[in-house]
Amino acid sequence: MSRKTRQPAPDKENPEWTREDFAKATKFPAGVRLSDMKPAQLASLVGKRGPQKTPTKIPVSIRLSPEVVQHFKAKGPGCNRRLMQPYARWSRRRAEPITPTGSAPSPPG
Repeated sequence: MSRKTRQPAPDKENPEWTREDFAKATKFPAGVRLSDMKPAQLASLVGKRGPQKTPTKIPVSIRLSPEVVQHFKAKGPGCNRRLMQPYARWSRRRAEPITPTGSAPSPPG
């Protein structure tokens, strides 16, 4: 039994790209191929993300009970922000400063 493949229907609003279309869309200078580029040249052409607009956050992994996760996710998008709010309030209320290493200072005495 033979399988017939359907030919794609022509789309006048989105025609198939030609070699010229691909040449216009590339970031490389005319006549330069990827295999001809040195790593430093390639790095200068490839864009990088700029600095963050908001303060940088530190990724942390914690284990939470399924009930806690379900509660915060049930309220919709933004569950990470809602999970962070109690910790932010707690840290603002702390009387003792946190040392640069991340540990609290030892009690006097």
